[in-house]
Amino acid sequence: MPKASRATASESVEVEGYEGHFERFEGGYTVGFETYTQDADLSPFFTGLPDDRCQCPHWGYVIDGKVSFKFGDGREETYVTGDAYFAPPGHTPVLFAGTKVVEFSPTSELQQTMAVVEKNMTAAAQA
Repeated sequence: MPKASRATASESVEVEGYEGHFERFEGGYTVGFETYTQDADLSPFFTGLPDDRCQCPHWGYVIDGKVSFKFGDGREETYVTGDAYFAPPGHTPVLFAGTKVVEFSPTSELQQTMAVVEKNMTAAAQA
């Protein structure tokens, strides 16, 4: 069976406030080992997706810290150390410094979402 860890993940992303290590598994899922080093509401980076919100579902576990998800109905769900969570499509994340999570996402939906997020991050950096 395939396996992955933060140290063995084949893809890594590091930007100010965020570090992620990802492995794509056969069967269509990606695992992400993520660390947040700054507080951030990432809502602006989802502009251009339906409802300007992430359309990819995520299943995760908070190793340390906390993470929140905002939904279109005004609801905000926060998960803390030791919580497992499910964030359905239609959310935007709020990150908190010092947080570490492991998150599983359908690869196709994640790639579609990240293409828009990366475009928006590049535009913001150039502004």
